[in-house]
Amino acid sequence: MDCLFCKLVKGEIPATILYQDEDVIAFEDIAPQAPTHFLVIPKRHITTLNDITESDTNVIGKLTLVAAKVAKEKGIADDGYRVAMNCNEMGGQTVYHIHMHVLGGRNMTWPPG
Repeated sequence: MDCLFCKLVKGEIPATILYQDEDVIAFEDIAPQAPTHFLVIPKRHITTLNDITESDTNVIGKLTLVAAKVAKEKGIADDGYRVAMNCNEMGGQTVYHIHMHVLGGRNMTWPPG
């Protein structure tokens, strides 16, 4: 498997790590779309949201908890932030390892592009 995020998890690709435990890792986005933009991913490879199973419930919940924790540490929690997960090509997914985008530090518009 030639997954970019799996390589990052293994330490083969450098990243600015914001949080890490046995299940998930959060890191700065390399092409930020807001003043604060980081990703939260499971360490275990899950290709798309469509591939999540009941056994993934805990790790998917943990993604959300870590997103909120890091948002607070980054100082964007009180003002607000956006969380987005893209699924497949038409949903805007470009790396096929599920990941949660967390964006803040500016006003977000609706609907997103």
